[in-house]
Amino acid sequence: MSRWTIAARITLIVVVSLTAVWVAAIAAIYRFTADESARERPSPARVAAVAELVERAPPSLRALALEAASSPQFALRLLPAGVAAAASGPSVADDVRRDYAAALGDRGLVLEWRPTLPIGRRFPRLAGALSNALEFRIALHDGQTLLIDTRGAMMVARSGVPVGLLAGLFGTLVALVALLVMYRETKPLARLAAAVDGIDLSGESTPLPRPGGNAPEVRALVAAFERLQARLGSLMRARMALIGGISHDVRTFATRLRLRVEAIADAAERRRAIADIDDMIRLLDDALLSSRAGAGELARELVDVSALVRAEVEDRAQSGGAVDASISGAAGSVVLGDRLALRRIIANLVDNALKYGHAAHVSVAARGGCVEIAVEDEGPGIPEAQWAQMLEPFSRLETSRSRGTGGAGLGLAIVRALVEAHGGEATIGRAAKGARVAVTLPLFEGG
Repeated sequence: MSRWTIAARITLIVVVSLTAVWVAAIAAIYRFTADESARERPSPARVAAVAELVERAPPSLRALALEAASSPQFALRLLPAGVAAAASGPSVADDVRRDYAAALGDRGLVLEWRPTLPIGRRFPRLAGALSNALEFRIALHDGQTLLIDTRGAMMVARSGVPVGLLAGLFGTLVALVALLVMYRETKPLARLAAAVDGIDLSGESTPLPRPGGNAPEVRALVAAFERLQARLGSLMRARMALIGGISHDVRTFATRLRLRVEAIADAAERRRAIADIDDMIRLLDDALLSSRAGAGELARELVDVSALVRAEVEDRAQSGGAVDASISGAAGSVVLGDRLALRRIIANLVDNALKYGHAAHVSVAARGGCVEIAVEDEGPGIPEAQWAQMLEPFSRLETSRSRGTGGAGLGLAIVRALVEAHGGEATIGRAAKGARVAVTLPLFEGG
């Protein structure tokens, strides 16, 4: 799954688009400069005709002839004999000069770029090419010098940069400003996502960011999450109150029923009835403990996990269960958590292994700041396709739902809920002879 945010995606689109536009603009400017430089230059025949006209005009009419032939892109001046114009820029290509020299015949010609724009002080050839500014210095037969300054029709600013290029620069700046505004508008969404991830319905309400200056839609989204958090907190408290009340009342009725069951004359029936009542009470206790874990109401104390495992294993072993434990290297592993919940985790894992796998081999290992409690059995194992499903409530490999062939399907689901409430993880795997169920809990690090 891609981790690119909306802002990153929009930025990428804008950058790629601007890059494509600039590449096309530079290519167009280069082509325009090359084409227009040739097309907008005065033709050799025109330059030769102007030189011929000035030479043939009487001295009294030469100023009028210069005025008649001049234009904003074609300025004419006549320098007296013996006065030479100073060189103003680099010379043009030889092939261009050759065409003009051939048209002018035996008249001397000096042809240069004329960097009259400010940018020409640093880049004279570029400035001349951009404005197509050429300077012709033609030596007339009477000793005078005809000075022709030409300039193309390309629109340039005072700085010498083409107007189109300046428009592109302005558009790029506007796009960058738009990106900055877009980042400012979407930043509260990232903060909101982080705050929502940190919502804990069991504690105080998590403060959400308040984007006062952002779009109304963003403010409405934050307000909606605040209302959602309040409703979920109310539902959680109501659920806990309901489960607690039901558990208390049903336990009271079960105790009364247990007293009446003692009056059953048939010993076998009495034992079965007592076992059913015990299963019902255990189911209620499991549901209440799981709900407390989900609501964050578990107690917190330092618990020696290895001691708990050893005690549970010894209890099962004394009752005749095929159970053993390996705690080498993990003695004294301390976890910050609820002692009753941790005992229920271990008990459920061991009892499941004994009931469905005929044996329970328990191992405790500490590694990487965590302690792992693994229980392996010798049963048929759990198909890999059902590993994740078996951690869900009321999931059983045996689908008849008969209490004679299994429990209610809450054992591993409660294990997962309690382990996750302690910041750990529960996994199902394959052992050498059967199934392997392991839980990982973070070790307490005092400081």
